[in-house]
Amino acid sequence: MKYRRLGKTQMRVSVIGIGTWQLGGEWGKTFEQTEVDAMLAKATELGVNLIDTAECYGDHLSERLIGQAVKGRRDKWIIATKFGHGFKPGFDREMLFEPAQVRRQLEDSLKALQTDYVDLYQFHSGTDKFFDTPGLWEMLQEQVKAGKVRHLGISISSKFSTSYQVDKASAVEAQAIQVVYNRIERKPEQQLFDSCMRQDLGVLARVPLAGGFLSGKYSKDAVFADSDVRSV
Repeated sequence: MKYRRLGKTQMRVSVIGIGTWQLGGEWGKTFEQTEVDAMLAKATELGVNLIDTAECYGDHLSERLIGQAVKGRRDKWIIATKFGHGFKPGFDREMLFEPAQVRRQLEDSLKALQTDYVDLYQFHSGTDKFFDTPGLWEMLQEQVKAGKVRHLGISISSKFSTSYQVDKASAVEAQAIQVVYNRIERKPEQQLFDSCMRQDLGVLARVPLAGGFLSGKYSKDAVFADSDVRSV
């Protein structure tokens, strides 16, 4: 396994991480704890040390499965999670970016993950207006000082204009960016990466296999169940 410095965080992360949206039950499968335990054990064996999750992957379900799987081995993992979305069935979300709402989400994430701290806490797919919510980043910086969050990040949605948030990353003390980037979606190369390099921001590739379509498993005629996010 190869490892790289994640920007100004100075954390050494494996170049391959584990994305865990699937664990929330929106990809046509419900995961048992034993399956998650086995996946993370194998990942450790292969040198993977980065897990990416979110509070809205099944209303903290993904986080709970991860928390139980890494129990007793927390120091072996770099855990990134996110804030800003309240889970609602049917691939729907409630936007929750007020400081008090995010503080509650953080406490719930820490409980689900069975940990005292999150390594990377990311603003999740919000508009520029939500990004500028009064008091949000000040509250988050207080959590960093309290030791509940090691580093702040921004996970950007391709639905919104993204350059504004990246350009303001250093101003809000965010140290890493997560962005949709794969062999199909390459706009960040022209729109974002120069700013990331100037600010020494870590970059995490979001949906690097385009939801599985770049894995070679599916043809253009593939059909997914109604309960699978890829069906919409």
